[in-house]
Amino acid sequence: MACKYSIFDFLIYNMKIAIIGATGMVGKEMIEVLSNFKLPISNLILVASEKSLNQKLLFNGKKLTVQPLNQKLLDQKIDIALFSAGSDVSKAWAPKFSKAGCKVIDNSSYWRMSEGHKLIIPEINGKQLSKKDMIIANPNCSTIQLLMVLAPLHKKYTIKRVVLSTYQAVSGTGKKAIDQLQQEQDGALVDKAYPHQIYQNILPQCDEFTDNGYTKEEMKLTNETRKILDKNIDVVATAVRVPVIRGHSESVNIEFEHDFKLKEVRQCLHEGPGLVILDNPHKNVYPMPLISEKKDDVFVGRIRRDFTKKNCIQLWIVSDNLRKGAATNTVQIAEYLIRNKLL
Repeated sequence: MACKYSIFDFLIYNMKIAIIGATGMVGKEMIEVLSNFKLPISNLILVASEKSLNQKLLFNGKKLTVQPLNQKLLDQKIDIALFSAGSDVSKAWAPKFSKAGCKVIDNSSYWRMSEGHKLIIPEINGKQLSKKDMIIANPNCSTIQLLMVLAPLHKKYTIKRVVLSTYQAVSGTGKKAIDQLQQEQDGALVDKAYPHQIYQNILPQCDEFTDNGYTKEEMKLTNETRKILDKNIDVVATAVRVPVIRGHSESVNIEFEHDFKLKEVRQCLHEGPGLVILDNPHKNVYPMPLISEKKDDVFVGRIRRDFTKKNCIQLWIVSDNLRKGAATNTVQIAEYLIRNKLL
């Protein structure tokens, strides 16, 4: 999936890109993905909090020193800033960067449901972007992998309703959650990220509960699907945390307006950009988190009719939440802006 540019592209663009939150899990993935995509970058600026200052991280074989987030950055004429430092940082700093003429692609939840900001998965709605868009939101990780599968199916059959359960890796919570899983496995003292043990356990809770009984994560799947794909689609989700380090899985039931042929559904998904079909259950071939690790694609399998309800299909979706669910999609937005001369 890495992008290849011509010499002409490099002559046009002499890109200065910053990663805000470069020492975090997603920030480090962004560095790797940027290297893989080979974007025309003349200067990559790594930015993090005070506790990470002067750390050195590798990019294309060179050691880069982590810089602080301060006003001086705004004078460096940065072309694109990739934010992955949490909602508070995005709220405070994204407008400052955009005011300085820098395009911001934000991986936090802060701008996602803002009416004035676009929520983008390039393969699905990248064409919505224009030069006027200065702060662009990256969707939730679970939403991205879901919509990568739903979008081509919706275009062909029109989706009425989606019922899904997600099985989400602890890396979606952060390093503290990974540490909790590993410490519990080792029998060590635990600084908990979750209210309960996660090792050899599953928690029917991702994020905080809201007044309607659903968690924030579950409502993100509903609201972001409607914003990106179609406001008329009903989505109801149960989000579950599982003792896996990386790679989110989803069991998805889709109801269409129209009937379908299973063979045509498979062909539709086969032609979908960024999708890989792994679906030969008789040979135990299906998507799993281990298969998705460090991959930029979304994997889909267990494709079958729902024999209890008309016009319904059941399938299984897996993707690396740190890659396509976060870093890869963010870099792909940057790639889209560059390729389509929207800076």
